[in-house]
Amino acid sequence: METVFRIESARIIAAVARIVRDVGIAEELAQDALVAALEQWPESGVPDRPGAWLMATARNRAVDLVRRRETYARKLAEVGRDLETAYEPEPAEPDDIDDDLLRLVFTACHPVLSADGRVALTLRLLGGLTTEEIARAFLVPEATVAQRIVRAKRSLARAGVPFEVPGGRDRAARLASVLEVIYLIFNEGYAATAGDHWLRPGLCEDALRLARVLAGLMPGEPEVHGLAALLELQASRTAARTGPDGEPVLLADQNRRRWDRRLIRRGFASLERAGTGPYALQAAIAACHARAPRYEETDWATIAVLYGRLAAVAPSPVVELNRAVAVSMADGPAAGLVIVDALAAEPALKDYHLLPSVRGDLLARLGRDDEARAELERAASLARNARERALLLARAGELASDGARS
Repeated sequence: METVFRIESARIIAAVARIVRDVGIAEELAQDALVAALEQWPESGVPDRPGAWLMATARNRAVDLVRRRETYARKLAEVGRDLETAYEPEPAEPDDIDDDLLRLVFTACHPVLSADGRVALTLRLLGGLTTEEIARAFLVPEATVAQRIVRAKRSLARAGVPFEVPGGRDRAARLASVLEVIYLIFNEGYAATAGDHWLRPGLCEDALRLARVLAGLMPGEPEVHGLAALLELQASRTAARTGPDGEPVLLADQNRRRWDRRLIRRGFASLERAGTGPYALQAAIAACHARAPRYEETDWATIAVLYGRLAAVAPSPVVELNRAVAVSMADGPAAGLVIVDALAAEPALKDYHLLPSVRGDLLARLGRDDEARAELERAASLARNARERALLLARAGELASDGARS
């Protein structure tokens, strides 16, 4: 029953939200349907189509709720359709995508919510995760996640956010928020910000599933396919990114035979449908890595060019730092160090541990071991993830040992 509900809950909530126009109430009604199943199925048996049973039960309760709140005639005038068939698809506008699940995606990721609120609500409504599971994934108290979800629902209701897929220019603007939420979820799973684990595969899987759903719902949006391609290609490396004890394994040291070729093929297929937006460019960079049989055969020159294009369409200090790494591999560490040193005064990177980490690596490649060790130790002091901190300290220790031997 738990499995059925997790699979079906997003669609049930989406269908009910279209009737009641409130995602908080829709979630409650979906939960009510689950309670009804827990009460009735042990006696009557599990129906042949359990998802359809839950959907019908939740819809009926939604219609009953609307009828209790307002007269049938008033509600009919408000929504413009017969409540008896409220669950049937509404007539689509020329520029509308008629899908309840897509409406739920755009509602849960609405920019009126904070980034934390969007992530928590998306994982709850679309990912089917419990409050406890979200809290465990992000290493925050369960009460904190619960408050974020409650505040998000209240904010949507207070702002009168319509349960719809925006059209025209509004859709492009809102789509950026949707993609950002999925990307944030994946990144937290791919390289955990804090805690004792380098990876949180569950979050990667949730984000990948959401990206695939979105690509299926919006097949004509190139940047949706760009995000799907990026996540497929990044996820393909998961098995090779940690060692036997969970320690991080850097790209240069990964066993590429452990990369998932099926995910790589899916990533390439999505990339063919992508455009030239930020996610598509990042996917193209990931594809360069995926095509290289060995680390030494990586096409760093192309990657450096792609990072240059990415910096032009989505400029940020982090993109520039990544470009510095690619340039250092294509043109030598000295060329990369020039770019990194230009970022030293960047406020956004003040406490970003990867800035001294990259600088330390470049200095080590230039033979400036003492300076490199100091940068790696500084990076370790800024890192919040225990595994990453240990890796940085180990690299600093290796430089100290090399210096003592020399």
